[in-house]
Amino acid sequence: MKRRDELIVGFTILIALAIVVAGAFWLSQTQLRSGGFFQSVRFRTVGGLGAGSPVVLRGVRVGRVRQIRIAESEWVETDLQIYEGAPVPERPAVIAASASLFGEWQAQIIDLNNPPDDPIVRRELFDALEAGGDVWPGATLPDIGQLTAQGARIATDIATVSSRIQTAFDSQTVQDMQRSIRDFGQMADTLTRFTEQQTVVFGEVSSNIKQGSDVVTAAVLSLERAMARLDSATAGGELDSIFASVQGATQHVRDAVGSFLTLVQLAEENQASFVSVLVGADSVMTRMQNMTGTLGLLVGDSTLYNEAASTVAELRALLADIKANPRKYFKFSVF
Repeated sequence: MKRRDELIVGFTILIALAIVVAGAFWLSQTQLRSGGFFQSVRFRTVGGLGAGSPVVLRGVRVGRVRQIRIAESEWVETDLQIYEGAPVPERPAVIAASASLFGEWQAQIIDLNNPPDDPIVRRELFDALEAGGDVWPGATLPDIGQLTAQGARIATDIATVSSRIQTAFDSQTVQDMQRSIRDFGQMADTLTRFTEQQTVVFGEVSSNIKQGSDVVTAAVLSLERAMARLDSATAGGELDSIFASVQGATQHVRDAVGSFLTLVQLAEENQASFVSVLVGADSVMTRMQNMTGTLGLLVGDSTLYNEAASTVAELRALLADIKANPRKYFKFSVF
């Protein structure tokens, strides 16, 4: 009886262990089969990824990590076992990321035709792709610890900036800011008044422009009426008559110019005679000025003037005596 109880307890423990192992495999989505293919992935760093970590595609486990090794040029290569029948994308890539808050990591297969929006992840994927070879490109996301540390640093920086701002904005700074705001309000009021004044000026300018436009319009209408009058005045041939008169006057001017040219030509022909006459006149005037010759003596000698004056006086006396005593000088006899 005791032996049978021990066997029952042993079988129960074995069944429980089998159930636990099966449940563990089922919960971890582990496949015991060894089919499929192996593929290498190139990373700069793999973070917390290790051998046995799951490989997922769209949240479904399709393989596991078999081996991780250091490669050339500071790369890390990871061998993945992809289970048979897994629908691998046309351009596959792998992102190593944290799977939970407890430090578990997984390798997620993505399509390189639709890369993530993160620029750092994009750069890591395309750098690994440019290295060449039959290796999938890979990138690594920061884990929760790194994000927490980065958040702590950001919070520390924000606290430092806040303390500096609190130190900088003391009561004097607040008063200065209040004065600046008041000055800005006064400047805004001044600008408003200036704008109103300029609006009035612009209104006056617009009115003047309108008046000028009216004047120009009136002038244009007057010009149109004058042109209409001119057209009606010249409709009966008056313009042709004016043109004919202008042509006649032009002909008279041409005739006068011809006569003047003829006179100039005659003057040119008699230029020698004019010159000789002028030379003779100059010679006579020179002699008169020098009191040489007959004219010079007549002009310059007072004796002839005196004798002429006395002769004239005597002639007047003789004429007076003749008038007084004509018989003394004339004798008439009829028979």
